[in-house]
Amino acid sequence: MSNARRTLLLNAFKLFDLGLMLSAFVVAALAVLHQSRNVSATEFFSMRVKIQNVAIFSLLVLTWHVVFSLSGLYKSRRLSGRWRELIDVTKAFLMGTLVVMMGAAVFRIHLVTPTFLIVFSLVGTSCAVSSRLILRAGLAYIRKQGRNLRNMVIVGTNSRALEFAQRLVGHPDIGYRIIGFVDRDWDGIEAFRRSGHVLACDFCNFPDFLRSREVDEVVMALPIRSLHEEGSRIAALCEEQGVTLRLLTNIFNLKMARTSAEDLQGDPLITHYTSTLEGWPVFFKRILDIMISSLAIVLLCPVLLVVAVLIKLNSPGPVLFVQKRLGLNKRRFNVYKFRTMVADAEVRMREIEHLNEVSGPVFKIKRDPRITPIGRFLRKTSVDELPQLLNVLKGEMSLVGPRPLPVRDYECFHEDRQRRRFSVKPGITCLWQIRGRSSIPFEQWMELDLQYIDKWSLWLDLEILMRTIPAVLRGSGAA
Repeated sequence: MSNARRTLLLNAFKLFDLGLMLSAFVVAALAVLHQSRNVSATEFFSMRVKIQNVAIFSLLVLTWHVVFSLSGLYKSRRLSGRWRELIDVTKAFLMGTLVVMMGAAVFRIHLVTPTFLIVFSLVGTSCAVSSRLILRAGLAYIRKQGRNLRNMVIVGTNSRALEFAQRLVGHPDIGYRIIGFVDRDWDGIEAFRRSGHVLACDFCNFPDFLRSREVDEVVMALPIRSLHEEGSRIAALCEEQGVTLRLLTNIFNLKMARTSAEDLQGDPLITHYTSTLEGWPVFFKRILDIMISSLAIVLLCPVLLVVAVLIKLNSPGPVLFVQKRLGLNKRRFNVYKFRTMVADAEVRMREIEHLNEVSGPVFKIKRDPRITPIGRFLRKTSVDELPQLLNVLKGEMSLVGPRPLPVRDYECFHEDRQRRRFSVKPGITCLWQIRGRSSIPFEQWMELDLQYIDKWSLWLDLEILMRTIPAVLRGSGAA
């Protein structure tokens, strides 16, 4: 497809999105006017339009277009998955709805009511998502007929290159035609030839190949260390001739890490991460932490005061137990708990350490002589954990996450893979708490923490919070 034709279609698509927004606006306006004043469609369209309203509406339309552009909806989506695009479209439309709501508040547009926003959001989002699905289906059909294809050359014949090629062959709807591979003669070349793919040329003849053939994209799959010089020459050649160059980012063959591309002051970065670093889900998780912890502290104030008095009357020493623990990326912070043991419990631990009843580096015994009478009740009901709501409010912990471990326990870790639990904020509750707490072995506890990190979502957090309440009431596994 020529650049002129692509630009024309892209501009038409932008106009189509603006048309969707206008249509959703009209439908929402009719719904509100019909609900409030019983205005017919004929009366609505015959209303006089003021210049001021036209200017305000034009500003909203322009802002809407900027939101859609910044959301990446007009970039090439050839390589992105269907769900990724639909999620981005939904986010963009919701952000656009927020723009309309803010504009209505600033310019006092009485038409924009909660009903208007709901109808506008539902109609607009459903139309935008449906249009993308129809467009994808149409493009997939066209590409399967051998049209709208891009010619690709893969540099490298190793297993990564073959796996990538196999994925492309298995998805003809993406629209790529592999016209050959480029590599030197090496030990694995016979295995490549048996795969049935075509070796177009070697490194020396690649410049002539690139000059004489129709090549849209080049994918680099060379080992970085041993063939860096050849890879650099090929990259420079692609840059010189204006050919798109793509790199397979998983150059270290990582198994679990996800990848994202970023830009730091003009320097492109490839980021590998195993936990969710940022984005709307993490933002909403923090908002949820602040709201629930604040509300809980206010509502539980009488309980906290009563517990504090009982601790003070039951045994000498401070009300709160403060201990250094490891948080996000092993940052140390003071965790707060109601004191459930005698004041010198940590000093006396050395005397009873040989009585440890659990596996791994953690220390737990059911009949710990250091626990006070009121402390046993607080532990059984998990009331001793309530002061950690302050840690959540301060941002040192989250409501849901792996439990923060004492420095002593961490120093006894023997497996590095278990240290991945520190790649997220620690929490008051997690999978460990709802599946038996101290009654499960240390190794299973760590596996549950890693499972939480790998499968994390806001829904999982909400599920754990809801299941924590009956688990606490049962008191199962508490120690």
